[in-house]
Amino acid sequence: MYRAILWDVDGTLLNFLKSESAAIKECFQVCGLGECTDEMVHTYSEINEGYWRMLERHEIEKPELFRRRFEELFLKYGLSYNTDKFNKLYQQTLGNHIFPNDDSLELVKSLKGKIRQYAVTNGSFTAQERKLRRSGLDRLLDGIFISDVVGFEKPSRLFFDSVFDQIPEGREEAIIVGDSLTSDILGGNNAGIACCWYNPEKKPAPAELRIDYTITDLNQIKDII
Repeated sequence: MYRAILWDVDGTLLNFLKSESAAIKECFQVCGLGECTDEMVHTYSEINEGYWRMLERHEIEKPELFRRRFEELFLKYGLSYNTDKFNKLYQQTLGNHIFPNDDSLELVKSLKGKIRQYAVTNGSFTAQERKLRRSGLDRLLDGIFISDVVGFEKPSRLFFDSVFDQIPEGREEAIIVGDSLTSDILGGNNAGIACCWYNPEKKPAPAELRIDYTITDLNQIKDII
């Protein structure tokens, strides 16, 4: 039915929250900031997610996102450290911690040669390039589209216009699979392509978005394609 899968990376193929927790705890130790507790990780995660939603709405630019999320975190816990240096270390460290969801690496490997597969991600180039390389996904996928390189962020139609300018498949032949309603599913709606929501937590679906398929395990995509 479909000839191409556009895979989201963070939160879909890979467990971003586990990578985030491991990376920020490691960075705290390296930078001499003491222990980063689970509570602090949770606080950071909420702060970070809020800034990414602002980015998707074009309310801030990515460099500001990178700076402000750590400024806010450090201020809350009375910490002092150069946010630019911390962010640089964090991006590098984030790419070192790989936690596949639902044996996703084996899934992508099993589909290789049967359907074209592409990564479409809003993450930073530093973190995503390292993450995809260390996981081996860069060798399994047919193409990688990182917003830092594309020049636009999901859910912008311009991001997807750039993707379809570079792949042989048409929009009617492609399906996006992602966990984010505001990035992946809205982006798929904007691009006019089929949308598969990866929803392992079984959250209720919003009425305002077109969701063509919902899966709770990535391997269920085999029944769709």
